Amino acid sequence: MGRAFEYRKARKLKRWGNMSRTFTRIGKEISSCVREAGPDPNANARLRVLMQNAKAANMPKENVERAIKKAVSKDFTGYKDVVYEGYGPHGIAILVETQTDNPTRTVATVRSALTRYNGTLGTQGSLSFIFERKAVFKIKPKEGMDFDEMQLELIDLGADDFDQDEEEIIIFGAPDSFAKIQKYLEDGGYELISAEFERFANDYKDVTPEQRESINKLVERLEEDDDVSTVYTNMRELEEEE
Repeated sequence: MGRAFEYRKARKLKRWGNMSRTFTRIGKEISSCVREAGPDPNANARLRVLMQNAKAANMPKENVERAIKKAVSKDFTGYKDVVYEGYGPHGIAILVETQTDNPTRTVATVRSALTRYNGTLGTQGSLSFIFERKAVFKIKPKEGMDFDEMQLELIDLGADDFDQDEEEIIIFGAPDSFAKIQKYLEDGGYELISAEFERFANDYKDVTPEQRESINKLVERLEEDDDVSTVYTNMRELEEEE
């Protein structure tokens, strides 16, 4: 099953919580980015991408401005990106991405949720063989563009998979290719819809309806924590089974 197909399924099925949670996640990313490289989007390439992601998510402009203002405040200590890995009920792999200003608090919350639903917290990197991290760009097709030529040029920059329809082009690449692909797209005048890092399971597990229910309860419990930005599992989704 191709990565492009998995991406579209993930976009349809991903449980990032409600819109408020999405705004919180993007806001934290903006604040961290501004703290690291400054508030000027012209000089901060990552900030330009995050502001576009905010626009794509219909995040109010005042929320973006608040996140930038928070980052330049002398009281702001920043967020750490911490990934927690483990197994939930029925042997399902669980990977939890967090943005936290208190890792001690966050790890306790994640461990508590896993324990409550008969799961276990593993060591960092223990699931690297299951979940692959990729840079994912979504752009608008450009009039007169040569899609084949664009693919060849992007492959030289680290892209390794593509998907296209009438409304958008999706580009996948190695994480360290993010900056090079972003520059190519910006220099080429392509309209960027969004650019993010995503994870894809290399191996999916089938579950029964009863097992799915208990796994979903664990995911929902994890997502109740404001420090949690994204939860990934290798549970095969219902749409994939059909």
